[in-house]
Amino acid sequence: MLLTAGLGTRLRPLTRLCAKPALPVAGEPLAGRILRWLAGTGVRDAVLNLHHRPETITAAVGDGTRYGLRVRYSWEPEILGSAGGPARALPILNAERFLLVNGDTLSNVDLGAMAAVHAASGARVTMAVIPNPDPAHYGGVLVDAGACVTGFAARGPGNRGLHFIGIQIVEADVFAGLDPAARSDTVGGVYDDLISRHPGDVRAFVSQASFRDIGTAAHYLTTCLDAGRAAGCGDLIVEDGASVDSRAALSQCVIWPGSLVPGDVTLDACIVAGGAAVPAGSRFSRCVLRPAAGADEREPFERQIGTLLVSPLDVLKAEIRCI
Repeated sequence: MLLTAGLGTRLRPLTRLCAKPALPVAGEPLAGRILRWLAGTGVRDAVLNLHHRPETITAAVGDGTRYGLRVRYSWEPEILGSAGGPARALPILNAERFLLVNGDTLSNVDLGAMAAVHAASGARVTMAVIPNPDPAHYGGVLVDAGACVTGFAARGPGNRGLHFIGIQIVEADVFAGLDPAARSDTVGGVYDDLISRHPGDVRAFVSQASFRDIGTAAHYLTTCLDAGRAAGCGDLIVEDGASVDSRAALSQCVIWPGSLVPGDVTLDACIVAGGAAVPAGSRFSRCVLRPAAGADEREPFERQIGTLLVSPLDVLKAEIRCI
């Protein structure tokens, strides 16, 4: 099961335009990249839960044929959380054990080795973890010498936990007793109860796997550029359907389908989204550009400049740089 129902609030305004798993990443939607990786490990069936902008996910992923597996969907009229979503999807999953994967992270963890460890341990949940790359930013998973999860630590200077990378193997009965119409969560809810009642039911698979989190616009830009470089595209990602004049001065940018960039434009570390037409003579650095026309809502950190809504790439810095 791929968890794809979230609102993606930290990634706004991009998630005003499409759900996070439908974001284009160097020629392929984020969810498609995850599904292709899963198919390469032998996964043949996947269930995606839907809530926010569901039509963008179904349009991007379809029935999964292009990614080498079968895809079905579980609709959530209200967001049900990291435990409630799987509980609602159990009849569709129809499996006693399944992978549970976040729809906004990329990794190369060894799923075969993880499955073997899970089966041998008798655990009901096995969480993939790595050394915490940023304890101040990411919460931690506390693990004892026997790889049993003993609790969870809040992010901050005192965090000594490992980093959960959004990939786990679970027994369906963990979710079977939950109300499939009520919100519930794993960390901070179901898993904490398991740990207290049955120590050893939640275990960790510790590795040095790669991990890429697409939580903010800045993270998204970095991920796209890294994927583009790996594919030989250099420091500019122009998605199919975008129109970019070769005379435009563009560096470390992602240009979405339908967008238009004329020749006398200078953009550095920018995302041009939603089919935006960048006005002639524009010069921006570290910004997200989207069309003002038809925008349903605006973010408090956005401002209109001509036909564009412009927001800072780094929202916490709240600075729009016209260069």
